[in-house]
Amino acid sequence: MNENIIKQFKKGVLDIVILKLLSQQEMYGYELVSELNRRGESLNIKEGTLYPILYRLEDEGLVETRWEQAASRSKPKKYYKVTEKGIEAMTEAYSQWKAIARDITNIMEGTP
Repeated sequence: MNENIIKQFKKGVLDIVILKLLSQQEMYGYELVSELNRRGESLNIKEGTLYPILYRLEDEGLVETRWEQAASRSKPKKYYKVTEKGIEAMTEAYSQWKAIARDITNIMEGTP
């Protein structure tokens, strides 16, 4: 399949799945990448892909952050969690995604 098509598919769903994972538990970046790749094998993202999305979601007020200094680490970790606005956006986007997926299935499988 055309690599560009696959990238566009991923780009369209990453916000939804990131918000979903953060609605279940707050996480720091590497933890989020690991969990996303574990649960969504076909998504397979890297930290370089994740952080611009997280920054944009934060700018839009869909996630919020906090820093935590672990006793055994010299560097603090930035934790992300979804906001109420983020939950609303995720719910609406997921509903739209399901409708689009249904329509695509109907078209591809020839259902009138």
